[in-house]
Amino acid sequence: MTPTIRFATAADAELIVRFIRGLAEYEHATDSVAATPQLIRAQLEQPQPPFECLIAECGGEAVGFALFFSNYSTWRGRAGLYLDDLFVLERYRRHGVGKALFRRLAQLAMERGWTRMEWSVRDRNRLAQGFYRKRGAGPKDEWTVWRLDGEALAKTARD
Repeated sequence: MTPTIRFATAADAELIVRFIRGLAEYEHATDSVAATPQLIRAQLEQPQPPFECLIAECGGEAVGFALFFSNYSTWRGRAGLYLDDLFVLERYRRHGVGKALFRRLAQLAMERGWTRMEWSVRDRNRLAQGFYRKRGAGPKDEWTVWRLDGEALAKTARD
């Protein structure tokens, strides 16, 4: 099975949110999703959207997505690709869809002169870790992702 990979447009907003919700369900975090089709559509209609998204299709059916944006490395002095979400519908997993999405992301990074790809994987998601390791990726054990959000973010902004 060779999927077709295309860039998402604002017209794909509902589809993107379905994939986001599918990933959240897989990660047992459905209550964490605040994205709506209206929000995603409005962001994709901006002159410079805050993210880009690839859609994988098989036989005309959307079966997976990869949502990403550019980040920057001060040490390398170059941009990179940050993969926020990669998700493939369960019945299409292990058929090369994830691999095709991941390959296209790597191609985009290379085409744009970006120096690396980065993403986060939950510690318990051993399947995803195995998928990424097969492609030569590895964890950056000496770095821990930290986050400031919600009330802590608001408090920090006030103080």
